[in-house]
Amino acid sequence: MIEKLFRLRPKSKLMSERNDPTNPHFVPAEEDGIPRESSESAGGAGEGALQSCERLEAENAELRSQLLRMRAEFENFRRRVGREKEEIADHAKMEIAKAMLSVVDDFERALEVECADGNYAKGMELIHARLLDTLNKAGVEPIHAEGQPFDPNLHHAIEMVKTTGAPDHTVLQVYQRGYLYKGNLLRPSAVRVAVTPD
Repeated sequence: MIEKLFRLRPKSKLMSERNDPTNPHFVPAEEDGIPRESSESAGGAGEGALQSCERLEAENAELRSQLLRMRAEFENFRRRVGREKEEIADHAKMEIAKAMLSVVDDFERALEVECADGNYAKGMELIHARLLDTLNKAGVEPIHAEGQPFDPNLHHAIEMVKTTGAPDHTVLQVYQRGYLYKGNLLRPSAVRVAVTPD
């Protein structure tokens, strides 16, 4: 009989009757031993989870910002070290090139002297040309001063000559050739300069 009764009354209907306060078998939620979460506690838990999520997002954003700053600082450091290494290498090359200029001067003075042995003179010219070519590949280039206006940044005046045969402050003669290293002055040209008579 009981089984027949339960078959006729669905479980949902039984639960609705049980929760109906007019039902004599009604049991309050607080007394049936079944825990129920209030809407207030559920809302508080939701707010806490939202605050925790926002805090984590803020921490993540801060960590990403710190990472980007560190990467930028490291990149600047790497570039600065690279520039310093290039400057040190260039300075060393300049010192070597400056020391080689005296050898070039000796070659040029030797080539000005007449030599009875043509093969020997030709060999000296070839060595001189190869030396200049090697220096040029390393960044050393001569200063072409003769006939140019006097430039105190590139020329060193050894003699001032009063003449009307050339414009005022024009280089008449080069006593010692000057050189540049990658656009920077390595050695000024020692020159003779024209000056207009008073």
